[in-house]
Amino acid sequence: MDTEQFKALGQSILDTAIEWAASPQFYAQIASIMMAVVVAHVAAKQIHKRVPFFKQEPADGPLLKVRQWTYACRDLLFAGLTVLALAIAIEIVLASVGSAWLVRMAQSVAVVFLLYAAINRFITHPLVRPAAIWIGIPVATLQVFGWYEATVGFLDGISLEVGNIRLSLYFLIKAAIAGGVLFWLGRISSNAGQKVIRDQQALDRPTRELFAKLFEIVLFMVVFVLLLQVLGLDLTALAVFGGALGVGLGFGLQQIASNFISGIIILLERSLSVGDFIELEDGRAGILKELNMRSSTLETFDGKEIMVPNEKFITTSFTNWTRDDPRQRYEVEFLVAYDTDLHKVPAVVSAAVASHPRVLSDPEEPDCELRGFGDSGVNFGVEFWVDGLDDGPNKFSSDVLFLVWDVLKANNIEIPFPQRELRILDDAPKLQIKRKGSREAN
Repeated sequence: MDTEQFKALGQSILDTAIEWAASPQFYAQIASIMMAVVVAHVAAKQIHKRVPFFKQEPADGPLLKVRQWTYACRDLLFAGLTVLALAIAIEIVLASVGSAWLVRMAQSVAVVFLLYAAINRFITHPLVRPAAIWIGIPVATLQVFGWYEATVGFLDGISLEVGNIRLSLYFLIKAAIAGGVLFWLGRISSNAGQKVIRDQQALDRPTRELFAKLFEIVLFMVVFVLLLQVLGLDLTALAVFGGALGVGLGFGLQQIASNFISGIIILLERSLSVGDFIELEDGRAGILKELNMRSSTLETFDGKEIMVPNEKFITTSFTNWTRDDPRQRYEVEFLVAYDTDLHKVPAVVSAAVASHPRVLSDPEEPDCELRGFGDSGVNFGVEFWVDGLDDGPNKFSSDVLFLVWDVLKANNIEIPFPQRELRILDDAPKLQIKRKGSREAN
């Protein structure tokens, strides 16, 4: 627009404002709007004071939920009464002055205010509430003012066409909103469904995990098809998408596909289960917390989580400490002095270790063995079996060392410490150092 057009537009707006200022209908509508707001405010205040449902929040009694919900609606009372009062004002103004366009606009604003109050009062979800405020209210505003169709047409006009494919700004916005809502609902449904499947104690844990993952895959496939239907796309587009996906897998997505297939193989062959203690090839270890489509999560005893691609469990070696049998064998070492009756040590130490409540007698009793003769004492080691891992909440090795310490003290068996003997020889030849200057003087 050039300068003349801007001047013409400004002059038109100024003429309209002057016409409104000189029009009795304009002031009549302003007065009716103010009167409707005042009446709604006074009525809402009186209802809050006199109606028991709105006077005090119920804490007990019959139909507690219904009464609490009714009390929660007290925040919407003023906005609702304003909409109602403006509707009555529209009829009165039309009958008296024959024009009510300004009152209708005020009523539209009141409807938007009512919607905003309802969202603030009843929607508390951290994701749904912002979406309702930033998406629902603008759409409702456009709808009540009659600007929705024009806005949709404007957004649809901003498009990019490549061959037979046309992408408009309206289509992208609709795809983002619909996709976000559908996949959010899909995630909630997936979590709920997987929880139900995992609670089926009649099935063993690997079978429950397999069914849970299959349920998640099928559910999101259904969500994707629903998204195509919502966007108005023909399902034959899946053929094009499948071809593009195949090319992508061949080039850049082979790792994702490999991890996905590896996860399915792990679930089918049951080499891993949630709750197993896994030690990786690089020494990292933890309890398998989750087995997802792309990666698995190992939770260490110090609270860290290790994300491991599923492919690692297929292409590299790892140690599953608790797959078939949770029992583990550990050993601790100790020393005794050389003047000890060595034949006495294995019996007393084995009996002391066997008294620990978590030490097992099957598959083998605690066994104390002579390991060798060291510089400071005689080396012994005691082997024992326990049900669980010697880490995290369990302190098997520490407990056994305390038992060894106590039983050796009780039997007057000395635990040596490193000692060194230094001998000084008086008749050793002395080293003489001559200075260079003194040699030349001689």
